[in-house]
Amino acid sequence: MLYRFKSQATADVVMMEANARQLLEIIGKSSAPKGIITSDQIPAAVAALESAITADAVQNQHNHDSFATEDHADEAERQHVGLHQRAAPLIHMLKRAHAEGKDVVWGV
Repeated sequence: MLYRFKSQATADVVMMEANARQLLEIIGKSSAPKGIITSDQIPAAVAALESAITADAVQNQHNHDSFATEDHADEAERQHVGLHQRAAPLIHMLKRAHAEGKDVVWGV
């Protein structure tokens, strides 16, 4: 399943279900099929994502998260997508939406 995040301020951001659920959990939102992050909630959501990225970088210096490949061979390390990369499109969307006073929704 895919999650499609939408805002009137930006183009849509599409994510695989597992990645979207992880990011929604970080910002304290339900991963229900439909939801909203209001403009007022965006600063806290961005702060939570950025904090999680910082913690992940310290804790998982070699990408040892649940999405990493076992044994972390050199090729797997080069191909692995870390939390900072998965979260970047959503963070960008949230910041632009907040700057324009718009909400971010999914599943509608």
